[in-house]
Amino acid sequence: MRFGLLVSLFDTNLDVILVSIKYLCKRKTYNNIMNLNRHCVLLLLMAILMIPSQDLSAKKKKQVKEPTDRELWAGVMYRMAAPVLSNMSGGKLQENMLVELSPTWDGRNKKVTYMECFGRLMAGLAPWISLPDDDTVEGSQRKQLREWALKSYAQAVDPESPDYLLWRKEGQTLVDAAYIAESFIRGYDALWVPLDSVTKQRYITEFTQLRRVDPPYTNWLLFSATVEAFLRKAGAPSDTYRIASALRKVEEWYVGDGWYSDGKDFAFDYYNSFVLHPMYIEPLEIMTNGGKNKVWNMPDCDYNRAVKRMQRFGMILERFISPEGTLPVFGRSITYRTGTLQPLALLAWREWLPKELPNGQVRAAMTAVIKRMFGDDRNFNEKGFLTLGFNGKQPNISDWYTNNGSLYMASLAFLPLGLPADHPFWTSPAEDWTSKKAWEGNDFPKDHAFH
Repeated sequence: MRFGLLVSLFDTNLDVILVSIKYLCKRKTYNNIMNLNRHCVLLLLMAILMIPSQDLSAKKKKQVKEPTDRELWAGVMYRMAAPVLSNMSGGKLQENMLVELSPTWDGRNKKVTYMECFGRLMAGLAPWISLPDDDTVEGSQRKQLREWALKSYAQAVDPESPDYLLWRKEGQTLVDAAYIAESFIRGYDALWVPLDSVTKQRYITEFTQLRRVDPPYTNWLLFSATVEAFLRKAGAPSDTYRIASALRKVEEWYVGDGWYSDGKDFAFDYYNSFVLHPMYIEPLEIMTNGGKNKVWNMPDCDYNRAVKRMQRFGMILERFISPEGTLPVFGRSITYRTGTLQPLALLAWREWLPKELPNGQVRAAMTAVIKRMFGDDRNFNEKGFLTLGFNGKQPNISDWYTNNGSLYMASLAFLPLGLPADHPFWTSPAEDWTSKKAWEGNDFPKDHAFH
């Protein structure tokens, strides 16, 4: 509103204001005011009215504290994890989870939902809750989640528990058992080692019987490889052929510039993020002792080169992030939300970010996406579980294999929470990411392919 219009409004109603003053003030004060020029009174009143408003506004601004990037990430992760683990730790997940199935659901046993939910959540959560306890608010959240998680792991393999997972039916269970195995790989000392001997043996038994599933020649080969690689890491009998044959096949599928094909036919989607890069590198790391050893029947599977490919893919992902914090929406399984960022997250957590991707730049870019995705509070259903959709309730974009347990792949973006709060990833000043620099007219690096 223009100042002149404001003056006019006050002037029009000045007589009413003055009558009000007459009853609010002593008679002598009123007479003195009436002797003043009419517009002087007007200005006086405007000043009186504006001062408290400005003061209150200033006080209000002081009271609002913008969360740090780490606080934002931790808050979203806790909100995602708490309904799952608080229920499952007491054997109540299957009773209380509000399940949502794709409108095109293929009719498989809907109990696959619970393993998908638990396994995928834990694969992303494991690094964070593996940090040591401290007396911060975040530390209390981590401790609570870890306590729930350890109890949930036990529930998952106890045949007497209401939350015993669907290990012995459906081929789908191989997929999500792999994410449980991956959570043990990523949080071995904090999540596997503390389990009691009975629970450990139950996991070894359940993982071993999954050899009943003959995976198709797609990213599914890596699910077998991840399960067997974990067994190998834990010192249990493992099937080396299921690991080596999968890794050799994925190596054959490398098409260049950081991309793998998912099987013989290339599909432009985010499965390089969801599965191919992480689950190629992690079993390969176990097989080669972090690249220190060569495996005679896997001569082309080079661990260090695989990391460099993921670094290149991470650079591409970073350039996908728009100045507004959005990602291109394409390909199948887009309901996995922030799971698309897993390679960037893994690179940051493992301290593998290339020089082209400074810590502060990657954190700022990923924070923009997380804020854009979860800041509108529409990605959870009435009981606090993730809802079918990409950003909100959008069930019709779900694939035939999708339930809302599938969506906990979103947790995979949060791996950097496994870095302590004083790590440069969290303390480095925020920097504009590539597309933001480009669209704001600032210098940004040229892009080059990696072969």
